[in-house]
Amino acid sequence: MRIILSTMYGLVLMLFLSIQAHSQTRVLTGTVVAEADGNPIPGVTVLDKANQTGTTTDVDGRYSISVNENTVLVFSFIGFANQEFTVGNRSQLDVEMSEDASELNEVVVTALGLTKEKRKLGYAVTTVDSDVMDKAREPNVANSLTGQVAGLVVKGTNGGPQGSSNIVLRGLPSISGTGSPLFVINGVPMDNTQRGSAGQWGGSDNGDGIGNLSPDDIESMTVLKGQAASALYGARASNGVILVTTKSAKKGGDWSLSYNVNVMTDQAVDFTNFQNEYGQGRGGQRPQSESDARTTGRFAWGEPMGGNVIGYDGNQYPYLPSNETYLDFYRLGTNITNSVSVSKGLGEDGAFRLSISNLNSNSIVPNSGNDRLNINLNVDQNITDKLNVSAMINYIDQKSDNIPNLSDGPKNPNNFLFLAPNIAPSIFAPGYDEEGREIVFSDDIFVTNPYFIANRGINDRGRKRTISTLSARYSFTPKVYALLRMGNDVSNDDFFGVDPTGLAYAADLKGNLNSRSLSTRSELNVDAIFGADVMLNQDISLDALVGGTFRNNRFEEVGVGGSMFVIPGLYSPFNVEVFNRSYGFNEREVVSGYYSMGFGYRDFLTLTTTGRYDVYSTLPVDNNSIFSPSVTAAFLFDQFLNIPALDFGKLRSSYAVTSGEPFAAYQTQFYYNSANSYNGVAAGSSPLSLPNLFLKPFTTDEIELGMDLSFLNNRLTFDVAYFSKTTNNEIMNASYSIASGFNSAVVATGSTNNKGLELMVTGIPIQTTDFTWRTSFNFTNVRNEVLSTNLDNNPINLGQNRATLGNAVTAYVPGLPGPQIRAYDYQYDANGDIVVDNAGLPVRGELKNWGSVLPTHYGGWNNEFNYKGVSFSFLVDYNFGNKVLSATEFYSHFRGLHQNTLVGREEGITTNEITAPAENYYQALVQNVTKTSVVDGDFIKLRQLTFGYSFPDRWFNAVPVFKGLTASIVGRNLAILMRKTENIDPEATFGSNINFLGIEGTSLPSTRSIGFNLNFKLH
Repeated sequence: MRIILSTMYGLVLMLFLSIQAHSQTRVLTGTVVAEADGNPIPGVTVLDKANQTGTTTDVDGRYSISVNENTVLVFSFIGFANQEFTVGNRSQLDVEMSEDASELNEVVVTALGLTKEKRKLGYAVTTVDSDVMDKAREPNVANSLTGQVAGLVVKGTNGGPQGSSNIVLRGLPSISGTGSPLFVINGVPMDNTQRGSAGQWGGSDNGDGIGNLSPDDIESMTVLKGQAASALYGARASNGVILVTTKSAKKGGDWSLSYNVNVMTDQAVDFTNFQNEYGQGRGGQRPQSESDARTTGRFAWGEPMGGNVIGYDGNQYPYLPSNETYLDFYRLGTNITNSVSVSKGLGEDGAFRLSISNLNSNSIVPNSGNDRLNINLNVDQNITDKLNVSAMINYIDQKSDNIPNLSDGPKNPNNFLFLAPNIAPSIFAPGYDEEGREIVFSDDIFVTNPYFIANRGINDRGRKRTISTLSARYSFTPKVYALLRMGNDVSNDDFFGVDPTGLAYAADLKGNLNSRSLSTRSELNVDAIFGADVMLNQDISLDALVGGTFRNNRFEEVGVGGSMFVIPGLYSPFNVEVFNRSYGFNEREVVSGYYSMGFGYRDFLTLTTTGRYDVYSTLPVDNNSIFSPSVTAAFLFDQFLNIPALDFGKLRSSYAVTSGEPFAAYQTQFYYNSANSYNGVAAGSSPLSLPNLFLKPFTTDEIELGMDLSFLNNRLTFDVAYFSKTTNNEIMNASYSIASGFNSAVVATGSTNNKGLELMVTGIPIQTTDFTWRTSFNFTNVRNEVLSTNLDNNPINLGQNRATLGNAVTAYVPGLPGPQIRAYDYQYDANGDIVVDNAGLPVRGELKNWGSVLPTHYGGWNNEFNYKGVSFSFLVDYNFGNKVLSATEFYSHFRGLHQNTLVGREEGITTNEITAPAENYYQALVQNVTKTSVVDGDFIKLRQLTFGYSFPDRWFNAVPVFKGLTASIVGRNLAILMRKTENIDPEATFGSNINFLGIEGTSLPSTRSIGFNLNFKLH
């Protein structure tokens, strides 16, 4: 991959150097004044359109900038309309700017990738620009949206650089699906399937679809939050839509070359506050033998520390607080990104942009990492004055090595977390003995030695993916057009997973070939659209379109595996004692037709209605279609009010319905399975899940009311929205008695409701010639309720961790917010006192609901300061109102590590005049009263910080090809300013889907990222 990257860099550089200097740079000067009164305007941005470098006007409105005859300058300032000029042979350019305080001409990307004037929209839309994503980077670009958008909650898993991003928009998603919004690239939906996640029994987070994209290729992400905004996408849009617009070149622009290097370092952070007084042991005694030392390595119920103690290997070790922690197992992680792009306008009729980006990630886990190569090509060409063709091809080659297993136990590299405080993790290195057998360090062979799995483990996944779009637009007139667009997203994955020879829990230590598999996943979308934007008369305008979509999703996987390798260390399917094979396949199609009609009256009132008709292949033929309508209205009221400070005011409202299909295919008919023959006779089996012959599409309907306000020449803006969203007839699994012949069935009885308030406030408190402060604050309040579940309307369990297995779960509980944490309380007597048994141990009481894992209040505060060429920005985000089910709370009490367990160490715990040893009491407490593992998830975090400097253009006048350099110091996840949890990061999670949201348990440690970013612009 490095050879490929180096070759491409060389080709691009040779291409650039071969371009003859076509003109000589010179200095252009001028003055910018207001058209209304002729007064100079300080602080106007003067930007070279081709390479996005420039300057600002001084207090007298004067400026100077290096240009050539082909330079196109853009003059922009808040409250004034942008001006654009080609320099030509001028040496002086004076500009008059006219006021444009109303934002009426702002254009945003909406459904189907079409652009609309923001003033016409009757729903909430938020756009996040590329500079948020490409400086302080996350390996998964979706995590950069954290704290940026009202209504949006984004959480990455603690699973390594290849990890997924869990995204929840406007509260509880549909209970039958993944919950993630639909991602759309340049108007075409992309596949964001989660490739594998961890559960309470282990597993790894193998990444999602959005995590394959490079932030260097993204121009912006636009979040369509409401159902009205996403209604034209129909299926999969009930959880919202995030539109990804890729970078492209400008027509008429000159050659431009950009090189960016970004280096981020990840440091594991320890949030534990464990006791450091009592050491390894049980029953108040330190271990007395090798066997004792091995079985008590994760118990701190021993004596007060002092002196020496026998270790797992028979050697003597200090019985003192170790100068190592579990974090000493980890290394400093690195993420190094090199990106180069070249762009060129092909006259006034076309343009192209080619970019190459290489990410090399070394995980904090030794011998684990992720490499990703992205090659992106965007081409836009006018074939005639009426026909335009554009294309985008994004090729991804990604390789993830030894992906960490998460959750409690097998092959988890974080298993040193609960070591007794006198034990140094390094004594268990390299994790295996002279014969290659795992060094077992605890009481449980399923708790793998982290050194062993880091040095010997194999859990590799490769992906070669191509995302492509081709679009042809024919304009009959400037306002009447036909559009044909096709998008194809194809991923080819290979997976290699092994239980290594010598693994303690493998049969006879021989190991297993878990899987050697290949899979292909594809999504094809074809759109045909006819649209027009015309004036019906002097007062009424019509913006309309009609179209159709065909979508095909296909997945196929073939794999081999086996158990017990014959020759140690030879991990081949031909080297196993028991051989197995697997095959999986599914395919689905959706055919859709839709329309949109928007009527405008006198530039202050817009009424838009849409409708979509979907036919699903996953549903019964007699009941597989549905029509989903929407209607929106926007009223611009500022022109009817005589308020000088008010620049813009809009009231908006909408009602919309979207539809959805089953999350899994083939649930409406019986499908029999073949089996191994019995005495030479072929055998088969019937399914234990009862199919539903009467399924129909489920629906989500939403009402949204909102208002946009802008004051003081757009220096203070407000965007507020209220919504109420309800899902109906959700398709989900129900449990049956096996006596019926089936243990489960598919039913359509689920329903949820979300109500919320969103607020975004943006301001520019200070703006002078040299200094600008921009700030924004977003706030969201969401309340959700599970209205109904299965046929009996019982709670539906979702996820759990292995610490409190079966005794504390997350679940959908009718009448309560979901997912709800359900755990056992104390048992109380008639006086309200805690009940203990004859041994003085707490007795389990009722199973109760302790709160939702989803926050009720969340948002972020973003600030950006610019002084001449110096920039400084920071983002603080917050989260309140949710609960976390914590395995760390359980184990730290159970194993004697929690600070609480210091109470009663010597004298015991007395309840109702009955005294129990502290060890017995605390272990019974967390096993019986599992509410002790439920903690508050509230936090305030310093999420991002950047400090940069843009070097003046004049520094590079002597270098004709050099146009600019920007350097930045960047940081992500720098500090937790407030948290209520004692021993965990409240965002820590091992699962990447809704089932395990809010469940914490032995994932990788959270990391703090610090680095730098350099951007070179050449011309």
